[in-house]
Amino acid sequence: MAPDRPTLPPVQLHSDAELARDALATPLLARAARLARWAGPETRVGSGGELVDEQLPSAAEVLGLAADEEGEAYASEAWRVAVDTGLVEVEDGDEEAPGAVTAGENLTLLTGGAPRDVLGIWLDGLDVVLADATAPVLDDLAEVIGEDGEIDFERLDWNPEEEAEFLEGVLGNLYLLTVSEGGTGEGPVPLPALAASMIVPDDMGEPTDEVLEQVSEAMMRLDDQFRLLEPIGLVEYQPVDEALMVEAEAGEEGPEPAPPIDEEDVTRYGMVRLTPLGLYGVRARMLEAGVDAPAVGELADKGADALLDGLSVYPESAARAETAGWLAGRGAVEAARELLAAARGADAGSPLRRLHCQQALALVGPEAEPAVREVLDDAELGGLARVWLAERGAADIPAPPESMIFWLAIDTIAAQLDAEGDLEELQDLVEGLTGQHSGFFDTAWRVDHPATAEVLEAMGRLHRDKHAAKDARKAAFKARSRVGG
Repeated sequence: MAPDRPTLPPVQLHSDAELARDALATPLLARAARLARWAGPETRVGSGGELVDEQLPSAAEVLGLAADEEGEAYASEAWRVAVDTGLVEVEDGDEEAPGAVTAGENLTLLTGGAPRDVLGIWLDGLDVVLADATAPVLDDLAEVIGEDGEIDFERLDWNPEEEAEFLEGVLGNLYLLTVSEGGTGEGPVPLPALAASMIVPDDMGEPTDEVLEQVSEAMMRLDDQFRLLEPIGLVEYQPVDEALMVEAEAGEEGPEPAPPIDEEDVTRYGMVRLTPLGLYGVRARMLEAGVDAPAVGELADKGADALLDGLSVYPESAARAETAGWLAGRGAVEAARELLAAARGADAGSPLRRLHCQQALALVGPEAEPAVREVLDDAELGGLARVWLAERGAADIPAPPESMIFWLAIDTIAAQLDAEGDLEELQDLVEGLTGQHSGFFDTAWRVDHPATAEVLEAMGRLHRDKHAAKDARKAAFKARSRVGG
């Protein structure tokens, strides 16, 4: 059977142009760009490149936030993003000589560069915000100031690597839920469920009080972090209801990891989803970390062998989209020949390749018939070629020899076993194939296919008729004996 495959399904990303437009429209990057255009020789910055306090009211006014009590904080945050993404260049100043500010090279790229340039700047901004989101919360600064007047980080009980790893894990889980078929990609994820996915062990039945408390603490931390991540466009977030916060602070029952019964209550505990831009951003970070995170469209310029192998991790809708994109750049006859050639082989992954080949050929028009007829006498491909021709009502389809019929049956079941599809559908397939041929197992064990014994053993497990299942197991033993193993 086929070897182990990557676990992440492919993501269907928006085009670079669409994502770049989304990035430019994010509140935080838009504010950073506005401040970068506003800044000039009169702009004063401190020793770390930050706007001095006297400049913050003007910066907030430029952003239209002068009346907002948090306006200066938003301006300070946007300025930091402008500096760290290269929208402005600063020379650090001090109390005696304020630093100089000039427009950065990336400011021009932001408006006149290619979509990938814009996305690169946005990713730099995302790094800034993620760093802020994992920074320690200083509720009482006096308690963590050492004798030397500096912050004593040991008193914070804060591990930057653990904090960053936890948030990356949460975003990874959210990404997986979004891209998985049948997952929650079409709607937001309740914050309690997301926090529990990181805290509650998989093998734990009923969470203990200690674990529930950890989940509640994680929820509160994530609530703060997602509030920070929303303005950069990574997520759409509905925060935890402030009333629940008040209850928790008063010592009453706070947020629990298990969602309440009715849907309206669930939303009070926080709801989050990755945006299309967020999917792009999380995937980019995964790729940078060495994670295999495929995207639909990556195989369009690859050979048919890469396509058929790559489709093994694709859900049905994504597989159709990937295949359609691959076919779009090729003529029907050329594509069919390439697919059929790549489907050949006796290796462990070959049955699944032939299944994907058959599915891909289903999207090719009738003009591919000459290429399909070329393999009618091929022992490995002749069966699927006849199926393709029959489905299109073609004339003059030669009857297959019995050996080809049984070989195709074994190959089809081997592919479905590798595809790990629905159990009931697989049982129906097994029983349907055996029901079409009396004495199926008397012949099947002689089939010259590398997966014959494994398939017959699986048929013995899957067949719901006890007598047929026993016959399958006997045939499997004969198949192993025939090849000396």
